[in-house]
Amino acid sequence: MALLDPVPPPYDIGEWQKKPFPERVKMVCQAWALQGYGTPWPIYLVYILKIFLYVWVWSLFCSFTPGLGNLGDFSAWYYEPIAFQKAVLWSMAFEALGLGCGSGPLTGRYNPPFGGPIYFCRPGTIKAPFWPGLPLLGGAKRRWFEVLLYVGYIGSLFRALVAPELSIELFIPPLVLLPLLGMTDKTIFLASRAEHYYTALVCFMFVDDWLPASKLVWVAIWMWAATSKLNHHFPSVVAVMQSNSPLTQFGPIRKLLYKSYPDDLRPSRLTHFLAHAGTVTEYVFPIALVLSDGGTVTVVALAVMVGFHTFITSSIPMGVPIEWNVIMVYGAFVLFGHYADVNAFSVSAPLLIAYLAFALVAVPLFGNLFPSKASFLCSMRYYAGNWAYSVWLFRGDASKKLDEKLTKAAATLPVQLGKFLDEETIIATTSKVLGFRSMHLHGRCLQQLLPKAVDDIDAYEYVDGELVAGIVIGWNFGDGHLHNMDLLRAVQAECQFEEGELRCIFVESQPMGRATHSWTIADAATGVRDTGKIRVKDLLELQPWPAAAEG
Repeated sequence: MALLDPVPPPYDIGEWQKKPFPERVKMVCQAWALQGYGTPWPIYLVYILKIFLYVWVWSLFCSFTPGLGNLGDFSAWYYEPIAFQKAVLWSMAFEALGLGCGSGPLTGRYNPPFGGPIYFCRPGTIKAPFWPGLPLLGGAKRRWFEVLLYVGYIGSLFRALVAPELSIELFIPPLVLLPLLGMTDKTIFLASRAEHYYTALVCFMFVDDWLPASKLVWVAIWMWAATSKLNHHFPSVVAVMQSNSPLTQFGPIRKLLYKSYPDDLRPSRLTHFLAHAGTVTEYVFPIALVLSDGGTVTVVALAVMVGFHTFITSSIPMGVPIEWNVIMVYGAFVLFGHYADVNAFSVSAPLLIAYLAFALVAVPLFGNLFPSKASFLCSMRYYAGNWAYSVWLFRGDASKKLDEKLTKAAATLPVQLGKFLDEETIIATTSKVLGFRSMHLHGRCLQQLLPKAVDDIDAYEYVDGELVAGIVIGWNFGDGHLHNMDLLRAVQAECQFEEGELRCIFVESQPMGRATHSWTIADAATGVRDTGKIRVKDLLELQPWPAAAEG
C-alpha cells in the first residue's frame, strides 16, 4: 500500500458493491468501528505541522511589537494584551482563509485541501446569503462586489496583525466588514468562527473591560458546549470519534466502545460513562476558573482544562477544529492564569453588557430552543452529535452536472481522489462517509427516510451534504444549514436536474426540550415532496444499519 493510501476496509470492495444497500451500510459501519475513516498516518502529521505553522505565524505577527514574538522567550510575553488580541485576529484570518476548521482530507478536501479565497475571491461561485432574495446582498452567485468585501475584510485583519500597537481604529474595519459579508454569504461569517472571535473583537473595543469580558466569552463557550451535550446523541459521538482516534487503534480498545462488536454497535456503558464524565468536566473547570482568583484551585482547573482539550485534539475529530482548541487553551492561561485576579463579572460598560447578553446568552439559548433558525456554531452546540444534516441522492451519474455546470474550485470527491487513488480505493474511502453518518444517532433517521425519498437506492449515488457544501460553496464544518433547501435551489438554477435526478433528505437538529427530529424530502426539480418528524427515543433501539441487514 502506498504511503498516502487509506487503510483498506476488511472486505473486498467488489463484493461489497454487489451487496444490497442495508448490508453495505452494516459492513461499512462495522469497518468504521475498528478503523474510523482509515486515515494514513502521514495525514495526521500534516495536521500536526499545521498547528506549528499556526503558532509560528502568530509569533511573527507579535514580533512587529518590540519585545514580543520570540518563541524561545515565550513565557515572558505570551500574556501581553496585544499578544492575546493578535491571537484572536490571526485566528479569524486563519479560519477565513480556509486553513483551520474544515480543511484537509478529514473534511473531504484533497485537491485542493482548502477553500477560502479560491472560492471567496472567485466571481460566479455559489454562496449562501443570510436572506436569499434580499436586494443587492441576497443573490445566490458571488459578484465582484462580494469579492472586494472579502479582500477588504482579510486585508483589515492583516493590517491590524502587522501593527506595532493595536487601537480601536484597527478593530473597527473587520467589525464592520464581517457582518456585511455575513449578509451576502453566511459561509464566511461562520468560517471566521464569529461566535467566538468576533465577540472577542467586540470586547477589545472597550479598553477598561475587555479582559473580564473576554473571560465571559471563554466561559460561555465551554458552558454552552457542555449544555448541548445533555442529549441522547453525545454517547454516539464519543464512540464515533474514538473509533477514528489514532490513539485507540491498539488492542481491543475500540471494541469496548460498543455494546457487542460487531453485531450491536450502540454505545457501551463505558462510552456512556466517558460521555457523561466529559460533560461534567466541561461544566466544572470553567466554573472553577471564573470563580477562583489564582492559587491551587486555578492551577488544578487549568490542568483539567488542558487535559480536556488535549483529549479532543488527540482524537483528531472530523472537521479538525485543532487550532480552535489551541487558542482555547492559550486563552485560558492568559485570562484565567496570568490575569486570575481580574473579576469576570466586573464588566461595567452598559453597551458591552448588552452585547454580551445578546451574543453569549440570547443567541445560544434561541439556537438551542429553535435550532432550525440558527447555526449550531452561533448556538455554541459544538460536536454534541445533534446537528442538522442532509443527504443528496443523484440518480446514475447525475452528480457530474456539479462539475459541468457550476463555477467552483474543487471537483466532486471521486474526481479529486482519482488523481491519487485507484477506483476501488476511492469507493472504499467515500463509503466511509456513509459509515460516519450512520453511526451517529441522528443518522438512524435515514433508515426511514431513504425508502421515502427514492424507490431504488441502488440506482442512486449517495453523497453526504457536507461533501456537497465543500465543493459547491467552499466550506463545510458540520452545519447542515449550509446545504439545505436554499443551496438545493441555487444548484438547481445552474444544473437544471430533471425530476428524479436529484432527491435530497434534510434532517433538522432536535430542539432542546423537545423529543423529535424534523425532516424534509425534496426533489431538485419539483421541490418539497414530504415532511415529518421522528422520535429520538425510537432511534435508540436501532442499530446504525437498516433492519433488513439482519436477515
